[in-house]
Amino acid sequence: MLCQQCKKNPVAVNYIESINGNKIELHLCASCYLDMCGETSKKINNNLYAGFFSSSKPKLKSCAVCGTTYEDYERTGLLGCAACYDVFKDELIPSILRIQGKTEHVGKRGGKSDDLLLNVKLKELQKKLEEALRDKRFGEADAINRQINSIKKLGGGHNG
Repeated sequence: MLCQQCKKNPVAVNYIESINGNKIELHLCASCYLDMCGETSKKINNNLYAGFFSSSKPKLKSCAVCGTTYEDYERTGLLGCAACYDVFKDELIPSILRIQGKTEHVGKRGGKSDDLLLNVKLKELQKKLEEALRDKRFGEADAINRQINSIKKLGGGHNG
Protein backbone atom coordinates (compact mmCIF):
# COMPACT_ATOMS: atom_id res chain seq x y z
CA MET A 1 0.00 0.00 0.00
CA LEU A 2 1.37 3.43 -0.94
CA CYS A 3 1.34 6.56 1.20
CA GLN A 4 -1.87 8.65 0.85
CA GLN A 5 0.16 11.87 0.83
CA CYS A 6 3.10 11.34 -1.55
CA LYS A 7 1.81 8.20 -3.31
CA LYS A 8 5.43 7.05 -3.74
CA ASN A 9 6.65 5.33 -0.57
CA PRO A 10 5.18 2.31 1.21
CA VAL A 11 2.94 2.99 4.21
CA ALA A 12 4.76 2.94 7.56
CA VAL A 13 2.04 4.42 9.80
CA ASN A 14 -1.65 3.57 9.81
CA TYR A 15 -3.51 6.06 11.97
CA ILE A 16 -7.22 5.46 12.58
CA GLU A 17 -9.34 7.59 14.91
CA SER A 18 -13.06 7.79 15.50
CA ILE A 19 -14.47 11.10 16.82
CA ASN A 20 -18.22 11.32 17.41
CA GLY A 21 -18.85 8.60 14.87
CA ASN A 22 -16.61 10.21 12.25
CA LYS A 23 -13.78 7.90 11.26
CA ILE A 24 -10.43 9.43 10.25
CA GLU A 25 -7.88 7.20 8.55
CA LEU A 26 -4.34 8.19 7.61
CA HIS A 27 -1.94 5.83 5.84
CA LEU A 28 1.43 7.59 5.61
CA CYS A 29 5.06 6.81 4.88
CA ALA A 30 7.61 7.70 7.56
CA SER A 31 8.67 10.90 5.80
CA CYS A 32 5.12 12.25 5.33
CA TYR A 33 4.23 11.29 8.88
CA LEU A 34 7.15 13.37 10.20
CA ASP A 35 6.23 16.32 7.90
CA MET A 36 2.57 16.32 8.97
CA CYS A 37 3.17 15.89 12.69
CA GLY A 38 6.08 18.35 12.78
CA GLU A 39 7.66 19.23 16.14
CA THR A 40 5.22 17.06 18.11
CA SER A 41 6.56 13.88 16.54
CA LYS A 42 10.13 14.81 17.48
CA LYS A 43 9.21 15.07 21.15
CA ILE A 44 7.44 11.70 21.35
CA ASN A 45 9.09 9.12 23.56
CA ASN A 46 11.50 7.03 21.45
CA ASN A 47 9.94 3.74 22.58
CA LEU A 48 6.48 4.87 21.52
CA TYR A 49 7.81 6.24 18.23
CA ALA A 50 9.76 3.05 17.56
CA GLY A 51 6.55 1.12 18.09
CA PHE A 52 5.04 2.76 15.00
CA PHE A 53 7.76 1.46 12.72
CA SER A 54 8.84 -1.80 14.28
CA SER A 55 7.13 -5.13 14.18
CA SER A 56 4.94 -5.99 17.14
CA LYS A 57 6.28 -9.53 16.90
CA PRO A 58 8.83 -10.27 19.64
CA LYS A 59 12.35 -11.15 18.48
CA LEU A 60 12.87 -14.90 18.40
CA LYS A 61 15.87 -16.48 20.09
CA SER A 62 18.26 -17.69 17.41
CA CYS A 63 21.61 -19.42 17.18
CA ALA A 64 24.45 -16.94 16.61
CA VAL A 65 26.41 -19.53 14.63
CA CYS A 66 23.85 -20.76 12.08
CA GLY A 67 20.83 -18.49 12.58
CA THR A 68 18.39 -21.31 13.36
CA THR A 69 15.44 -20.29 15.56
CA TYR A 70 13.56 -22.54 17.94
CA GLU A 71 10.56 -22.02 15.68
CA ASP A 72 12.63 -23.55 12.84
CA TYR A 73 13.43 -26.54 15.06
CA GLU A 74 9.75 -27.02 15.96
CA ARG A 75 8.76 -26.86 12.30
CA THR A 76 11.46 -29.20 10.93
CA GLY A 77 12.66 -31.20 13.92
CA LEU A 78 16.26 -30.36 12.96
CA LEU A 79 18.82 -28.12 14.63
CA GLY A 80 21.23 -26.18 12.45
CA CYS A 81 24.52 -26.90 14.24
CA ALA A 82 26.10 -28.14 17.48
CA ALA A 83 25.87 -24.65 19.04
CA CYS A 84 22.05 -24.86 18.82
CA TYR A 85 22.09 -27.38 21.68
CA ASP A 86 23.57 -24.72 23.97
CA VAL A 87 21.34 -21.91 22.69
CA PHE A 88 18.09 -23.88 23.02
CA LYS A 89 19.13 -25.97 26.04
CA ASP A 90 16.20 -24.86 28.23
CA GLU A 91 13.68 -25.67 25.50
CA LEU A 92 15.27 -29.00 24.51
CA ILE A 93 15.83 -30.58 27.95
CA PRO A 94 12.17 -31.59 28.54
CA SER A 95 11.93 -33.25 25.12
CA ILE A 96 15.26 -35.04 25.50
CA LEU A 97 14.25 -36.31 28.94
CA ARG A 98 10.92 -37.55 27.60
CA ILE A 99 12.48 -39.32 24.62
CA GLN A 100 15.84 -40.54 25.99
CA GLY A 101 15.07 -40.83 29.71
CA LYS A 102 18.26 -38.93 30.60
CA THR A 103 20.18 -35.88 29.44
CA GLU A 104 23.77 -37.13 29.70
CA HIS A 105 25.42 -39.20 27.00
CA VAL A 106 27.35 -42.06 28.59
CA GLY A 107 28.45 -43.79 25.42
CA LYS A 108 27.94 -47.35 24.32
CA ARG A 109 29.03 -50.24 26.43
CA GLY A 110 29.33 -53.73 25.09
CA GLY A 111 26.90 -54.09 22.28
CA LYS A 112 27.94 -54.36 18.67
CA SER A 113 31.68 -53.91 19.09
CA ASP A 114 31.83 -56.90 21.46
CA ASP A 115 29.70 -58.95 19.06
CA LEU A 116 32.08 -58.05 16.25
CA LEU A 117 35.10 -59.19 18.28
CA LEU A 118 33.39 -62.46 19.14
CA ASN A 119 32.52 -63.07 15.49
CA VAL A 120 36.12 -62.44 14.46
CA LYS A 121 37.30 -64.87 17.15
CA LEU A 122 34.74 -67.44 15.95
CA LYS A 123 35.98 -67.24 12.36
CA GLU A 124 39.57 -67.69 13.50
CA LEU A 125 38.61 -70.73 15.58
CA GLN A 126 36.61 -72.23 12.69
CA LYS A 127 39.66 -71.93 10.41
CA LYS A 128 41.82 -73.61 13.05
CA LEU A 129 39.19 -76.34 13.43
CA GLU A 130 39.19 -77.00 9.69
CA GLU A 131 43.01 -77.18 9.65
CA ALA A 132 43.06 -79.52 12.65
CA LEU A 133 40.48 -81.83 11.03
CA ARG A 134 42.33 -81.75 7.70
CA ASP A 135 45.57 -82.69 9.48
CA LYS A 136 43.74 -85.35 11.54
CA ARG A 137 44.56 -83.70 14.89
CA PHE A 138 41.30 -84.79 16.48
CA GLY A 139 42.21 -83.94 20.10
CA GLU A 140 43.04 -80.34 19.12
CA ALA A 141 39.90 -80.18 16.93
CA ASP A 142 37.78 -81.27 19.91
CA ALA A 143 39.24 -78.49 22.11
CA ILE A 144 38.67 -75.88 19.40
CA ASN A 145 35.11 -77.13 18.89
CA ARG A 146 34.41 -76.68 22.64
CA GLN A 147 35.72 -73.09 22.44
CA ILE A 148 33.44 -72.39 19.46
CA ASN A 149 30.41 -73.80 21.31
CA SER A 150 31.13 -71.72 24.43
CA ILE A 151 31.32 -68.54 22.33
CA LYS A 152 28.05 -69.41 20.61
CA LYS A 153 26.41 -69.93 23.99
CA LEU A 154 27.42 -66.37 24.93
CA GLY A 155 25.25 -65.25 22.01
CA GLY A 156 28.06 -63.62 20.10
CA GLY A 157 28.30 -66.04 17.28
CA HIS A 158 26.39 -66.51 14.09
CA ASN A 159 27.10 -69.32 11.75
CA GLY A 160 28.88 -67.95 8.75
